Amino acid sequence: MKNNNIPKVGLGTYGLTGDNGTQAIITAIKNGYRHIDTAQTYDTEKQVGFAVRDCGLARDQLFITTKITPENFSNLKQSLSDSLAKLGTDRVNLTLIHWPSHYDKVPISDYIGELAQVQDEGLTDLIGVSNFTRRHLDEVDKEIGIKRLSTNQFECHAYLQNRILAQYCIDADVAVTCYMPMAVGAVLKDPVIIKIAQQHNCDPSQVALAYLLQQGYIVIPKSANAERQKTNLASTDVNLTADNMSAIDALDRGQRIVDPEWGPTWD
Repeated sequence: MKNNNIPKVGLGTYGLTGDNGTQAIITAIKNGYRHIDTAQTYDTEKQVGFAVRDCGLARDQLFITTKITPENFSNLKQSLSDSLAKLGTDRVNLTLIHWPSHYDKVPISDYIGELAQVQDEGLTDLIGVSNFTRRHLDEVDKEIGIKRLSTNQFECHAYLQNRILAQYCIDADVAVTCYMPMAVGAVLKDPVIIKIAQQHNCDPSQVALAYLLQQGYIVIPKSANAERQKTNLASTDVNLTADNMSAIDALDRGQRIVDPEWGPTWD
């Protein structure tokens, strides 16, 4: 079981906290989302758990992803068990390492084996990483084999296409999952994106997402708005032409939004 069962459009839940966050997640599920992405540092695992229990669907109809923060590398299994308790489930579908260790202080060999172990023990169906560079992926390969990874989740959108890393993942049969796929709305104002949306009689957000989806990527846009959720989900119905794709290719400007001071040296 690798990455072919990860739904291509998921709901990012960063910021969807409190009762309003729970309701937004329930609304998304009712609108057709089956992939919900959370993390230990988002403070939304409880909200996802509430939504899953209240949405009316059986647990096996939903794909839940969570992410382990570097602060929990020394107690990875227990931290995942704590996340499962918050989510109200005995397993998640996908568990990611959220970031490599801050400043790379903790070597990957110290924790990646335990990630594989929690998969072997059935606490998670699939495992993967987030914000890992090619160097980090090579280190994973030495420890557990890169084929164990289902995905690498990183910032990717029309303004930051991350082609080198994306191709590296594709060549290794590791799915690319794009967070911030619309660059926090920045690409939706781009004249090229707007023109293509007019050609296809669709929303600019659908063009931004379709561009990534047509490259075989997974996208996890966040929205608490019911109509926007529907629009994002319907991006799978937009078929961009080769010329459209080339025009968006040309928008790449290396514009990174998420770049913490303690983060990795990016590819």
